[in-house]
Amino acid sequence: MRLIDSHCHLDAAEFDADREAVIARARDAGVVHQVIPAVDAAGWPGLRALCRDQADLHPAYGLHPMYLASHREAHLPLLREWLERERPVAIGECGLDYFVEGLDPASQHHYFDGQLRLARDFDLPVIVHARRAVDAVVTAIRRIGGLRGVVHSFSGSPEQARQLWNAGFLIGLGGPVTYERAQRLRGLARTMPLEYLLLETDAPDQPDAAIRGQRNEPARVSFVCRTIAQLRGDSEDDIAAVTRGNAARLFGLPA
Repeated sequence: MRLIDSHCHLDAAEFDADREAVIARARDAGVVHQVIPAVDAAGWPGLRALCRDQADLHPAYGLHPMYLASHREAHLPLLREWLERERPVAIGECGLDYFVEGLDPASQHHYFDGQLRLARDFDLPVIVHARRAVDAVVTAIRRIGGLRGVVHSFSGSPEQARQLWNAGFLIGLGGPVTYERAQRLRGLARTMPLEYLLLETDAPDQPDAAIRGQRNEPARVSFVCRTIAQLRGDSEDDIAAVTRGNAARLFGLPA
């Protein structure tokens, strides 16, 4: 199989000790591309250095809502400069988080809206974090208009998923779908149109059921693929091929 991990934080400190081995295991597992979204402006230079001269590693630059304390007003115009100069595959990770306490909603919306406008201006997809905030994310996407992208680690309802598809967005599924208790999510994976599905790991976070409590890594996207194939009664090769094509089209990657 050839797979694309559409969301992996390979630049995270958890990989500092063995990053090259992690990359090698991913390649051995058939992962032909990884999309690596940033979380704050301080991480952009390191992410650029990581992906430089690695044809299968693709950076996205953005301002994550959980890192709100690190963001400054100057980072939005700075992001514009980075987009003009670096031409990444996407903007992100950005979005809204209504789960973590202490994250000011108004400030979150300010940075999210600013990044959505940049995505529209540069005709780039956006990688969106939406935790207990899917309705607010859909509203923002519709308000800005002219957007496409993915809501990663989707955990909403089938109706919210349909609203995102109608707005031009895909949904990313990873480790959580492999847990038997995640019945609503598994039901969505079983019945949703494959044209809207991306596979992801969100490594080093969100380990799948077979490695619960351990560090996640991009090679594990193969287990996500296997789980979804089993849920749907499809072959792993078919799921890999369709989701690889979806990711390639969205992010402009070689298929």
